[in-house]
Amino acid sequence: MTSHTSPNNLGWRVALAGLGINLALGVLYTWSMFKGAIEKDFGWKGDQLNDPYALCCLVFAFAMILAGRLQDKIGPKITATIGGILVAAGMLLISTTNNYTLWVIGFGVLVGTGIGFGYACATPAALKWFPKAKTGLVAGIVVGGFGLAPVYLAPLSETLLKDFGILKSMLVLGVLFAVIVIGLAQLLKNPPAGYVAETTSSASAGSLVVADLSPAQILSKSSFWLLWLLYFVGAGAGLMVIGSISGMAKKSMGTSAFIAVAVLAIGNAMGRVIAGSLSDKIGRRTTLLIVFLFQAVLMFVAIPVTGGTTTPLVLVLIAALIGANYGANLSLFPSITKDLWGIKNFGMNYGLIFTAWGVGGFVLSRLSQMLKASSGNFASSFMVAGALLIVGAGLTFLIKSPDSNRP
Repeated sequence: MTSHTSPNNLGWRVALAGLGINLALGVLYTWSMFKGAIEKDFGWKGDQLNDPYALCCLVFAFAMILAGRLQDKIGPKITATIGGILVAAGMLLISTTNNYTLWVIGFGVLVGTGIGFGYACATPAALKWFPKAKTGLVAGIVVGGFGLAPVYLAPLSETLLKDFGILKSMLVLGVLFAVIVIGLAQLLKNPPAGYVAETTSSASAGSLVVADLSPAQILSKSSFWLLWLLYFVGAGAGLMVIGSISGMAKKSMGTSAFIAVAVLAIGNAMGRVIAGSLSDKIGRRTTLLIVFLFQAVLMFVAIPVTGGTTTPLVLVLIAALIGANYGANLSLFPSITKDLWGIKNFGMNYGLIFTAWGVGGFVLSRLSQMLKASSGNFASSFMVAGALLIVGAGLTFLIKSPDSNRP
């Protein structure tokens, strides 16, 4: 650290670099934009259209474990740079072929791993610079980029597909993201050894230093599996309906359905920041309880809204609120992870927790497809999601205070 650069300035530089990296890694959310072109140009059918995306989500989640470990050991700059290279390699590979297997490898494995490596660095690197009182806010800002990405990626992808076609669009995006992710990765930096972000001006319980636990230690704790289950429910319930918003919106909005998707993305990003900041003030557990209950109510309200004729304004409002509550999970769970088990091994610890996002999204999204196929509507998906969220809300009362880990 140079003498003329304050830790606060360095911390915000790292946080904004992480925000920028996540804005690029949000390429994951562009898949729905490409499905139509892939079906038309490649002739893929059924599950083939979703397989590369579904595998990408799973690989992304589990790559977070290895990436988190590397981030903790060798630092975020090198790890995120590897992520940028992998994303670019995957995009460049699929830009050369319409072969299903190569797309599964390129987008599903290479891009998924690259996203995991980049995402695993952005939040931990930023949080290590800030005190507990800003954990939720900083986490919300950094991960907000991932949620906000569709706002610019949707029109960009549409333009690229129109002007260049599917293969050249992948080439352009691959080069673009390589430059952005690798460039911003050079700004990521962990604090020097011995750096303590916690303020000493307050003697409140909120400023107590939390014991740093290893991944092996947290896996033996019931609190880990409780958080994993809650993340599975919170993220999975959101993802099982978010992926269908575009189809729902087309019933009442026609070709303007993309507006609902864009508003959902804005809600997704804002929910991460608002929930993170709120949790700094009223506590993580209380905020998570509010989010789960609010999301459950929205699921039941959405049944008549999406099942019949409704005004586009109501549908857009529902989409924004569902997106916001889903996004809240992405800032609350890293914040809870840091609170409970410390910052030293935060990268890998959160990587282990984050697998719940991948498994929840995969399992509950598949369940949603099965329910839609059997019933012909989305009502059963909303009912299942709402019921799971109510159970999750009850389980939040079992989350222990960080003080229980103190030696």
